[in-house]
Amino acid sequence: MYTDPIADYLTRVRNAFSAGHRVVEIPSSNLKKEITKILFDQGYILSYKFDDSSVQGTIKIALKYDRQTKESVIKNIERISTPGLRKYAGASEMPRVLNGLGIAIVSTSQGVMTNKQAVQENIGGEVLCYVY
Repeated sequence: MYTDPIADYLTRVRNAFSAGHRVVEIPSSNLKKEITKILFDQGYILSYKFDDSSVQGTIKIALKYDRQTKESVIKNIERISTPGLRKYAGASEMPRVLNGLGIAIVSTSQGVMTNKQAVQENIGGEVLCYVY
């Protein structure tokens, strides 16, 4: 049992990229599914598949690499809000990652979304992680 499932998710993705794996398998939850959908929509992963055949289910993520350099598309993925220290941001003070080149994934009352979507909808929330 781990205390921070989101940090575990991000660490598994980070380790798979650094090891050069094509696919990573992660235990499933609704929040992890939403984060996976955002990573796919923003172009950070190639594809994903939710497998709900077991009790908890798994998420299979196909990682995306640059064709010429063979480097991963995700340069860094880091946890911001932890169980011991939650980080919240209102719509006006929403963080910009690498001057807008990266994204922050935010958990809001309207669901999980990117920092850009949260600013457009004028809502704040808990800043889960940065991806760039």
